[in-house]
This record gives sequence, C-alpha cells and structure tokens, in this order.
Amino acid sequence: MTVTVTSAPRKLGASAIAVFPIGLGCMSLSGVYGKSDDAEAIKVVHHAIDRGVTFLDSSDMYGWGHNETLLGKALAGGWRRKVVLATKFGQIQQPGGANGVDGSPAHVKQACEASLKRLGVDVIDVYFQHRVDPKVPIEDTVGAMAGLVKAGKVRALGLSEANPETIRRAHKIHPIAAVQSEYSLLYRKDAEETLATTRQLGISYIAYSPLGRSLLTGSVRAVSDIPAGDGRGRHPRFAADNLARNLSLLAAIEAIARAKNRTPGQVALAWVLAQGMDIVPIPGTKHVERVDENLGALGVGLTADDAAKLSAALPPGAAAGTRYAEAQMKAVYI
Repeated sequence: MTVTVTSAPRKLGASAIAVFPIGLGCMSLSGVYGKSDDAEAIKVVHHAIDRGVTFLDSSDMYGWGHNETLLGKALAGGWRRKVVLATKFGQIQQPGGANGVDGSPAHVKQACEASLKRLGVDVIDVYFQHRVDPKVPIEDTVGAMAGLVKAGKVRALGLSEANPETIRRAHKIHPIAAVQSEYSLLYRKDAEETLATTRQLGISYIAYSPLGRSLLTGSVRAVSDIPAGDGRGRHPRFAADNLARNLSLLAAIEAIARAKNRTPGQVALAWVLAQGMDIVPIPGTKHVERVDENLGALGVGLTADDAAKLSAALPPGAAAGTRYAEAQMKAVYI
C-alpha cells in the first residue's frame, strides 16, 4: 500500500490558512551555510513560488534583518499575494556569545514593527516566537502576540522549539496555529513528543531541517566537504566521529532511493510528508535545482512498508551528536 502524499494544501491549525505541503526555509539565503548571493536568492524564491510553493519561512535573526529585507525585495511587484509569509522574533544578538532571548511584551511589539518594515508588508501571516524566553511567562508573551492579531498586524500565531507544557499554556491564551521544530529521520524524539501534544490540540507542525541540514542527502561524506564559513562545521552531528556514525544510518534511505530511482533526500523528505497532513516540512536551499529536487519528494510513492523500514532503521535517538552545540541546546525545547 502506498502512503498517500499529495500536493493538496495543508491547513495550519484552526486558522483559515492553508499551504502547499512543502515550504521554503529561507535561512540559508542569508549566509548561514556559507556565502550567499542576493540576486540568486531572489531567483530561488521566485522559482519556488512558480513551482507552487506558498509557505516562506523567515526570521529577524537570519542575517539579523537581512533575510526579511531580502524577502521584502523578492515579494515586491505582486509576488506577496501568492504566498503565506511567516517570520519569527525573540532571539537577540550578543556578539561573542550565544544569542540571547527576549519574550517581553515590549519586545514582541517592537520586533513585529521592525519585521513589517523590513518585509515591506502590512501584515505577517504567521508570527512565531523563535525561542521561548524562560524569564518571561509564556502567557505574557503570547498575550502580546495576540494583541498583534487584534491590531491586524498578524494573522496567526506560532511557537518554535517549545515543549509540550509550554504549548498547552500558550494555546490557552490564544489559538496557536503551528509549532515549528526540527524533525527528520535523524532527529525524532523531541519532535514526536511534541506531535503528540499538537495533535491533541489541533495545531500544525512546521518541520525545519527535514533533511538533517543536508546530512540525509548524502552530500556530505567527510568534514572536508563542508565549505569554510558554513554553519554545519559547528554542529555536533557533523563532527568527525559523529558524522561517520550518522552516515552509517543512511543505508536504508539509499536502498529505497535506488529502488525507486529517486535521491536519498527525496526519500527522507517523503518520509516526513508521510507522517501526517498536519506536518509541513520547510527544507532550505540556495539553489534552484535543489528546490526542484525537494518538490520531487511528493512523487516518491513511498509505501507503508517503506516508511516502516525507514522508521525502524533510524529510530528516535539513533543520531550521534546533539541537535546544536551545548550553549544552543539550552535554548531549545523549553
């Protein structure tokens, strides 16, 4: 039996917003994974939209404003009306150290105004708290976000890297349309715990890094394959010993890819899509050809047996190395 994965729109929680099943994560367009080029980045955004992608995910932290300004340029001249635009707030730049977090009501309002200006729009479709601020009750943060909805500046609310308890508390203050967190065959534990809660509450799940920051595509076989300045060089999963272990997990993906004449990345992305209509993966890329490859995941034709084999071959906790470096891990799943 083939797992049903279609291009039918996927609804975001109880909101009136529905999106194409695969979105575009825009972080890599702002130099996070090595050098990026604005002109090429705009071509990637336009190509994705032309291919049917409707969900674009940004943040005021990506390039510290650069990403939103870039999207503002890309969406000028009629492109804006074709997409559901999401951005995030809450991370604070601290030169020389790990990012800070600010979930205060004052910052919520200030950050939203700044994002609206950079994006060149009157309303943000989905506004996410990028990281939960443990110093501020989630009720206060979401209360301020709800005020943005009431003011017509935001259509729907989301949380990123929030744990189940935080999600439940937030949802009592204002409906949460979507929760965003890392989810792939490599990193399942936190995601599947979160999914159990979001499904009870009718909240959608935005899966970032669904290809394990390219690890599941098999494109990185050695540390030397990571370009200078690429953020993957700082991720524990790409450290030499961890990388060897993680690459050994790809055999099941590659076997199914060969059998279906597809790429490993398409199979890995198809697995995420097959986990439920409430999940929208947002793979990121700087390359037009990768957009096309990722969209090809919709036609993989994964069977229930295929999906089960992949789940068994890469069970929760199988990956070597934490999702982020130690300092960054303190800011996730709060």
